[in-house]
This record gives sequence, structure tokens and C-alpha cells, in this order.
Amino acid sequence: QVQLVESGGGLVQAGGSLRLSCAASGRTFSSYAMGWFRRAPGKEREFVGTINRSGSVTDYAGSVKGRFTISRDNAKNTVYLQMNSLKSEDTAVYYCAARGAYGSYWSETSVDYWGQGTQVTVSS
Repeated sequence: QVQLVESGGGLVQAGGSLRLSCAASGRTFSSYAMGWFRRAPGKEREFVGTINRSGSVTDYAGSVKGRFTISRDNAKNTVYLQMNSLKSEDTAVYYCAARGAYGSYWSETSVDYWGQGTQVTVSS
């Protein structure tokens, strides 16, 4: 069992930056690939990006590529989502996710563990 807790959400102006954190507890953090999803108001949850177990490989959705960066610190059992050049359409609840196998794209059903989500609001 893995427990995931996101933090760092809030209100930011368009063009600004925000960094989300996801702290993991339970079984060995480095055994899991980690991902981020988001759910915008009135929309379905969508894949944002992922990082492999060692942190050496990342992949992103086209809508955030070049603006968002995922990293992890296995010593701290934490994964991060650095969001730059934020747009109003980035407003969403952001979720941290974990699963055993890495992949360049994750479907919702492939996720083993979810965090509770943190709200990010970008004002224009």
C-alpha cells in the first residue's frame, strides 16, 4: 500500500509558476513510477506526465510539454511537478499517481494509487 499526499496548490496569475509536491509513504517509493493527472472543471481527468523509478526518464502530455517538469527525490519519497508559464486552461485539481511499471502515457485505469488532489487556479 502507498499513500500519496499532494501539496503546493493555490492561486497564481497567468504566466506565473507553481510547484506541486507529492509525498509518498508506505512501501518503497523507488519501486514505483510516478505520474501526474489533472481534472479541469466540467472535464474528465487527463494525463499530465510521468517519471520513471530512477527519475532519468520523463514524458508529458502535449498540452504541457515545455512548460511543466516532473522530478523526484527518492531519498525524500517525493515527486514534484514544476509548472511554468501557467495559463488559465491549466486550472484544475492536480492528482499524483503511482504504478509499478513505467510508460510514456498512463490511462486512469492503469494507476495503482492516487493522491487526494490539490487545486490549482490560474487567473487571467
